[in-house]
Amino acid sequence: MEYTASVNKLTQPLVQHLLDNADKLRLGVEKLANGCTIIDAGIKVPGGIEAGRIIAEICLGGMGTVTISHSTYTDNWPLSVNVHTGNPVLGCLGSQYAGWSLSHEKYYALGSGPARAMATKLKDGKQEPVEELYKELEYQDSNDSTVLVIENDAVPPVEIVEKVAAACKVDPSKLTIIVTPTSSLAGGVQVVARVLEVAMHKAHALHFPLENIIDGSGSAPICPPHPNFVKAMGRTNDAILFAGQVHIFVKGSDEEAEKLANELPSSTSKDYGKPFADIFKQYEYDFFKIDAMLFSPASVIVTAVESGKSFRAGKLDNALLDQSFGA
Repeated sequence: MEYTASVNKLTQPLVQHLLDNADKLRLGVEKLANGCTIIDAGIKVPGGIEAGRIIAEICLGGMGTVTISHSTYTDNWPLSVNVHTGNPVLGCLGSQYAGWSLSHEKYYALGSGPARAMATKLKDGKQEPVEELYKELEYQDSNDSTVLVIENDAVPPVEIVEKVAAACKVDPSKLTIIVTPTSSLAGGVQVVARVLEVAMHKAHALHFPLENIIDGSGSAPICPPHPNFVKAMGRTNDAILFAGQVHIFVKGSDEEAEKLANELPSSTSKDYGKPFADIFKQYEYDFFKIDAMLFSPASVIVTAVESGKSFRAGKLDNALLDQSFGA
């Protein structure tokens, strides 16, 4: 796979749009002493659905389009987020995936967005990507400025800010960090907008050749926010697990396309069957005990472009969605 597009360059106009329209989008903007710009999308300010939509496009590295619409495909939750990218491997895995683990003392967060593609560390005397995934993608970005999205209800400590800037080899004044609490509207939208990304991540885990994935789109209902972090996180996951729909276009044989379709839906997981918050509690709030195959859309279509055949698997579960969303 060879990529020449810069996810960091592509997202800078979107970041500037957030800054220029912060009041309209109900965002908070502050500059730290070291020059880093912090965009608050729901901690001390309301934020909102439109802010979440733009942040989702930033997470996608400017490689995708995110829209909000009303749909009738679920019984009771018409408000939906729709995601499309003509470069789903780079947009979803190379940018949107929350793969950068950041911690300092009691603060812990996962970083997503374009900065991941610039982050390197010194290993055995040479610079390597912070995440192993980029070796497989054969992609490393560079730009004079960068942006990272963090899902947390607090601004990261300056130590994390400095770590991110150093890993990306930029001055902190060239770094923007967007903070989206899970319990906020913006936070909820940007998580549910990962409906296609979780399918890409699961396809990767299933060892489907990434170079054969050529296009993709997805949609899922926007969940009502909840003030409790576990319930809020549960709802964002359940929107995808119980009502996420994805359509992926692939090269290769019909057999491979059909196998991918059959293995992708969330219902193939042994942990499927109850709201995510309940599963999380069952595993004593240890995320890593949950079956990794659970994190995927409810319903998928895989089209084999060389034959024109499409393979469908999975189903929407309105009863479980209602249970999760508090109908």
